[in-house]
Amino acid sequence: MSDDVAPDQAGSDQPASRHTAAQREIEEGIERDFTRNLSYGEYLELGKVLSAQHPRSVPTRHDEMLFIIQHQTSELWLKLMLHELQSARELIRKDDPRPALKRLARVKHIQVTLTEQWSVLATLTPSEYAEFRSFLATGSGFQSWQYRAVEFILGNKNAEMLRVFEHDPAVHAELSGLLGEPSLYDEVLAWLSRQGYAVPAELLDRDWSRPHLENDALTDLFGQIYAAPHDHWGVYELCEELIDVEDNFQFWRFRHLKTVERIIGSKRGTGGSSGVPFLRRALDLTFFPELYAVRSRIQDVEPEGYHHD
Repeated sequence: MSDDVAPDQAGSDQPASRHTAAQREIEEGIERDFTRNLSYGEYLELGKVLSAQHPRSVPTRHDEMLFIIQHQTSELWLKLMLHELQSARELIRKDDPRPALKRLARVKHIQVTLTEQWSVLATLTPSEYAEFRSFLATGSGFQSWQYRAVEFILGNKNAEMLRVFEHDPAVHAELSGLLGEPSLYDEVLAWLSRQGYAVPAELLDRDWSRPHLENDALTDLFGQIYAAPHDHWGVYELCEELIDVEDNFQFWRFRHLKTVERIIGSKRGTGGSSGVPFLRRALDLTFFPELYAVRSRIQDVEPEGYHHD
């Protein structure tokens, strides 16, 4: 019997609709025996992943599962983002920026996914969240060590943050290491110096545990690059990738702020912060200040034939 003919139309002169089939046959070559072969679930360890959702509300509230999965999936994406950023930093350290651009391109897609996820959490109404919020106790996204690690590797260093993780020696050691290492931006500046660009010496040997502060001489250097992008295309492209990453990070911060504001209003955060005001101050932070400052240095091109009076 032809695949295009439904059973009740056998012998009919009329062809069946492509959408009448209720099932498809499993092809002979598809693997069925996993007594010895590796299965999809085993490879991904889905038994662990899918059994890690444990609502704490009593009685269990339906919407707590959304809250848990939202944050667990965010942590998985943060793990991948950290993996890609560490690789990009290492590649730049080894003077191999081209694959680093690929890593950063992937980071940008991860950021878009993380930002779009807020729309799912935003379906949680204030009344629904209030039913289980007290069961979070002092737990808060502020305590996400992977988020802090991403901020550290991008350059937002803050040693005071380490105190939040003193209860977990392994995590504390991981963050302490990242705090004392050059950030992605620090490595970009060191790479520029090795390429012969006049990066200020004080930016090449400093206390890496401190955040990078805006440097006028570095802005001047980027001004030269942006004034003639085709003469410095590799550097120019990398700079614009960094700007994309920071823009996406700010979009994520803003979406976080607005989602929290939508759900809890002006309440304090479960971790003890002021809530929305605390999140709003994060919007003033920047990883790559000179790459923003240089934009005001770029001169507009006057139309041909235009003359000042």
